[in-house]
Amino acid sequence: MAAAVPLCLVVLLLLGPGSWGYTEPPRDSLREELVITPLPSGDVAATFQFRTRWDSDLQQEEVSHYRLFPKALGQLISKYSLRELHLSLTQGFWRTRYWGPPFLQAPSGAELWVWFQDTVTDVDESWKELSNVLSGIFCASLNFIDSTNTVTPTASFKPLGLANGTDHFFLRYAVLPREVVCTENLTPWKKLLPCSSKAGLSMLLKADRLFHTSYHSQAVHIRPVCRNAVCTSVSWELRQTLSVVFDAFVTGQGKKDWSLFRMFSRTLTEPCPLASESRVYVDITSYRQDNETLEVNPPPLTTYQDIILGTRKTYAVYDLLDTAVVNSSRNLNLQLKWKKPPENGYIHYQPAQDRLQPHLLEMLIQLPANSVTKVSIQFERALLKWTEYTPDPNHGFYVSPSILSALVPSLVAAKPVDWEESPLFNSLFPVSDGSSYFVRLYTEPLLVSLPTPDFSMPYNVICLTCTVVAVCYGSFYNLLTRTFYIEEPKTGGLVKKLANLIRRARGVPPL
Repeated sequence: MAAAVPLCLVVLLLLGPGSWGYTEPPRDSLREELVITPLPSGDVAATFQFRTRWDSDLQQEEVSHYRLFPKALGQLISKYSLRELHLSLTQGFWRTRYWGPPFLQAPSGAELWVWFQDTVTDVDESWKELSNVLSGIFCASLNFIDSTNTVTPTASFKPLGLANGTDHFFLRYAVLPREVVCTENLTPWKKLLPCSSKAGLSMLLKADRLFHTSYHSQAVHIRPVCRNAVCTSVSWELRQTLSVVFDAFVTGQGKKDWSLFRMFSRTLTEPCPLASESRVYVDITSYRQDNETLEVNPPPLTTYQDIILGTRKTYAVYDLLDTAVVNSSRNLNLQLKWKKPPENGYIHYQPAQDRLQPHLLEMLIQLPANSVTKVSIQFERALLKWTEYTPDPNHGFYVSPSILSALVPSLVAAKPVDWEESPLFNSLFPVSDGSSYFVRLYTEPLLVSLPTPDFSMPYNVICLTCTVVAVCYGSFYNLLTRTFYIEEPKTGGLVKKLANLIRRARGVPPL
């Protein structure tokens, strides 16, 4: 009985606050969203944003408990007196000419820029230590940031959050263009999310699909924001963004139609239970220049319109917290189809396979009069096997000419002809419609210069090897096949007698 009394007291103390119905409201919140945008080139862009907001002043309060905000980043803010931190890791380049302006622009490689508080005495030392710590957190080569690649801009960068001043002495900026983004960088980035990749929109973050894209950029942005309208207190905002561009010819088999499963190999099953908002936005703005309309399945319950980057946009909204959005099978697979396909083209593309088949690109287009059409293809030069080079490799390699097949309107209506009675030149390309005639044109072959190795080195190696083999083989063969005989010395001879006579004359013993 003596041991039971302390146990009852502990239970009463633990249940005491709850028994009075008091619970402290959470001071942090999570919002997640996915924006899917069909691009003018036929590709599809997907932009993830995860915003964690914490109503706490990390530099004034002593924080010991972290709920949604990552502890590793919270400690960085306190230890190094950070005002803002912006880090991006990007593979590829955003092609604004073909894809339009992006939501968030970032350079290729690794980019880091930080605003420090004005209480920091040695900014360069804090910058160096901070880059080393971030290198370990994100498994990146940020430890190579030093004074040789660090600058202090005075006009290009401004604080994105709440700032009392803009003294650029406390700003540091660096870029590592050669940084390669891979799965090792994505894994720690996902671990900073409250639900990791177990639930919510982060379930779509599958590494083998995200890196099989034309563009990949992941970023982390930390800044102070106002907690209320009058800005009497400060909150900290962590915004994790990830943008990818899927190639329509790879994921859509040459079509503009797409779905979540086709892009990410997964579908949405449930929202993140820690998120206060979880939504998917699909850009359904019609492209009037192509006379196309978009059809989304399942149909959205609500839409959102706004002016984004100077253009009025219409978005289909899917709220994952709404039970009507996720069906009874707990599976949401958004699909977008072009209701009216374009009339001026269907592109057929067959990718090449190394040493098996070439590329094939066919386009059905309608050219206006007095116009110029250019078709360009990006390619990379590579080294061939040394046995695949021609006898004159420095001359270059030829690419087959392009073929242009067209029905040209005829100025004079043609009469039906008898193929057997008419001349041969008149019946080579018969056309049933007399208002047009068939023409097939060929372009010039393209001569491409490829990297050529030094073929004198293999020649020298072959000559030296053959010489060594011939000498060694000849010597060993001579020793193995030669027959040796022992000859007995002869006892007499005229020469020997003459020599002995001379030796006697000189007083030397004979031989």
